[in-house]
Amino acid sequence: MDRREFFQSIALTTAVTQALAAAEPADTPDTSDHTLQCEFQHNGTAWKVYEDLRTRDGSLTFVPARGAARVMGKRLEAVFSQAAVPFLGLSREEIGSSLPDLLADKLLAGGGDPDEIQVRDAAPLIGGPVAPNPGGGNAAGGGGTNQWNTFVGTKECFDTAPVYAGGNTRTYHPNQYFAELQAGASGGDRANTRERWEGLLGGWMPAVHKIFLISDQSYIDVMVFGDVEAHDKFIVQTWHRTARIDSGKMSKVVFGYSYPAYPPFKEDPKKEQFYRALLVFADYWDRQLADFAPTALPDPSWVDMSKHAVAKEIMVRPGGVYPKYGAVDRDYYGSEYDGFQDIFTASVYTNLELGRFEPCRAILDNYLTEYTDARGMINMRGPETAQYGLTLSLMARYLNYTRDAATMQKHRAKIEATAAGLIAMHDTSLKLPPEDRGYGLIAGWSESDACLAPHPEIWWKPYYANSAFAARGLRDLSRAWSGINPGLAREWRKRSDMLLDATLKSIDKWTLSEKNPPYVPLLPGSQLTFKEAMRTERPSEQQWPHRPYAELLMADVLPHPLANKVVDTMRAYGATTMGVLANVGGGGNRAILGFIAYGFAEMLLRLDRIEEYLLFCYAHRYHDHSPGSWTAGEVAGLGPGKPTFCIPAQQTIPCVVRWMLAIEDHDEDRLYLARGLPREWVASGKPIRLEQAPTRWGRVRLHLQNRPEVKSVVATVELARAGAPRELHVKLRMPPANAVKSATVNGRAAVIGGAHNDTVIVPTGNEKHFEVVGTYS
Repeated sequence: MDRREFFQSIALTTAVTQALAAAEPADTPDTSDHTLQCEFQHNGTAWKVYEDLRTRDGSLTFVPARGAARVMGKRLEAVFSQAAVPFLGLSREEIGSSLPDLLADKLLAGGGDPDEIQVRDAAPLIGGPVAPNPGGGNAAGGGGTNQWNTFVGTKECFDTAPVYAGGNTRTYHPNQYFAELQAGASGGDRANTRERWEGLLGGWMPAVHKIFLISDQSYIDVMVFGDVEAHDKFIVQTWHRTARIDSGKMSKVVFGYSYPAYPPFKEDPKKEQFYRALLVFADYWDRQLADFAPTALPDPSWVDMSKHAVAKEIMVRPGGVYPKYGAVDRDYYGSEYDGFQDIFTASVYTNLELGRFEPCRAILDNYLTEYTDARGMINMRGPETAQYGLTLSLMARYLNYTRDAATMQKHRAKIEATAAGLIAMHDTSLKLPPEDRGYGLIAGWSESDACLAPHPEIWWKPYYANSAFAARGLRDLSRAWSGINPGLAREWRKRSDMLLDATLKSIDKWTLSEKNPPYVPLLPGSQLTFKEAMRTERPSEQQWPHRPYAELLMADVLPHPLANKVVDTMRAYGATTMGVLANVGGGGNRAILGFIAYGFAEMLLRLDRIEEYLLFCYAHRYHDHSPGSWTAGEVAGLGPGKPTFCIPAQQTIPCVVRWMLAIEDHDEDRLYLARGLPREWVASGKPIRLEQAPTRWGRVRLHLQNRPEVKSVVATVELARAGAPRELHVKLRMPPANAVKSATVNGRAAVIGGAHNDTVIVPTGNEKHFEVVGTYS
């Protein structure tokens, strides 16, 4: 099967699935107590729109004269802290000045899974006021309405439209029509624009929903979304609805389109136009994500968050393809950032894991065609050496997942040139005297910003991550390339082994074992920790330590005992914040690094440090994303300030959610399933499902559900017909009081193992279907 046939088969499967779903009779939603908003015609069918105004998160229901109804839910989150005491009782000074991650230590002190709500309330939320304001009105703090906190757009438009905290865009202001939103409004009728609630229509679609409370019974309700039928190349046309709700009734509503009315040239739209546009919008975004691997979790907001991250990438990339690091602001939407390697690697990894092969192919083809030259050099200042290794690893993953040999052949010369470049850098290190600290290790920049410094050579150093990821990339590519160029594949594998051997020997030599815990350095020759070096050396070669640590772990080439030492080093010496990779800077500040961090999380999962993995997931969700609107920051401080958006940070949640359900072993013929699920989810009795999950052995299906009535937790696994891993490791993370004591696979007694004795080991043999039953008391 060639590439064209392969992608056609995916499209056909999706189309058939959708057609079958549409053909099934659907229950008509109960709208008896909902408000009829309007009726309109669309595609020859009459539609009625109902809205449940009894609650602030009541659904919108589109009911056609024939066919299935469409329900758009509303999901709201508070944009203010609900904690009585901030920072778990610690002071900012204690948190910032401590080397150990005090917040993580407290959140994990109970010994079990961290509490998601406690993690949420452990620090003020992004965009909220400094502290709750019981009196209402505009509290002081970081949630000012003059800052944008999300954006809307389409795949086709080459730009995005920012939406501000107060519900306005740069061309439409709801407060013109509602005095309650104006700063001069009287106290009793003034909307609280700081302590607001935000969400997305349909749970995940890029339709902004904001609630500004006036009283217990009254509020202003704002909706904004991009017009998916507009054809402007750079201007996002926007639909607006602003309404006042009093005691469950809409007392005033104004509809808008992009700009204020200018009669007689431009009139405000009719309600029928707005609701028709919203229906078209919902169908459009469903089509954009039709290839998203279907997923169901006990808390569906995690799936919604993953899907919204995909929607944000589609909006950010002009035409859905061209790379952009940020949105709206010149930093980071300027073209000088477009070739940034992290945009490419995070996107390819995320889209592959979600099963979005055709968008991934287009993004990969665009980057290798337009942003990579014949020598493998990227069209961006300051290449990051380890990212070249990750690129090679992802090329192998792409080929393994998609079997798209045609695209690999098209870019074969550039892929091989990238590998040749890393080998040349390795050759340079082999010319050094054997006693040199960099002998056998690849020297090069770790951080892109290093190239702009007055003396960039300070950071042209043999960071361990450079060699570790080169080893990983060459190893993975050698396996994928064995049928393309066997001789070159053998050379790559040999180099990979040489690089790994040199890396492990150097780490063993330079680890400061006398410290407690032992300190694993970023690079050889260091006698100071990164914090000590940054404090005493100006500038220091250990600046930006977060990146080389995260990449060293993500490469997954270290033996697990050593990888555990690296994680312990990071936790104890200042490289994590609330369990997430820290943006390590000077002074007493503590901040979360939103992007790159997924590599750190991935290794926590591989090391079976599940409690820490879940802490990462919760902390990244609640303290690197704006509440409700879910806009991720490159770097987020522990407080209400607005971080700068970047798309690689947004793609963290989709990866960690996919990995908690299914993740491959890099080197062993093994697939881990349900490894990172919270115990509460597993015990809930609600279904946990992952359909059509791509792996190097083909698509995989997982269904897991606790059956408390028979004291069993059951996992059903279906493998692709074409291939299978030698082993499945199915983790059944029940609460300790209900720990699984025995298990069967397809009715046969099974072995329970793993670091925590909660994993059923399943040799696959010639079977493709497995029913794993774990029994507890």
